[in-house]
Amino acid sequence: MEGGAIAQFLPLILIFAIMYFLLIRPQQKKMKEHQVFVEAVRRGDQVVTHGGLIGKVSKVKEGENEIEVEIADGVKVRVIKSTIAQVLNKTEPAK
Repeated sequence: MEGGAIAQFLPLILIFAIMYFLLIRPQQKKMKEHQVFVEAVRRGDQVVTHGGLIGKVSKVKEGENEIEVEIADGVKVRVIKSTIAQVLNKTEPAK
């Protein structure tokens, strides 16, 4: 009887293991990479947000979760860091 109970749960355990390795683990890895990528954004980088705005980072507020992006001459918007989709042009670090 005990072997039968384990045999009944084996497919469920296998499905969970497959879901973990095919869906959950890659998503967690992608989230970690995005977090590192967002933390590396600095003043002067040209970025694209998930909303489609393209602009140049004019101010990075340390300790806060937002940056200031200039989308046109004299037009600056505050953007949550996690909404950055990609960096088009990276600036060289100051020496």
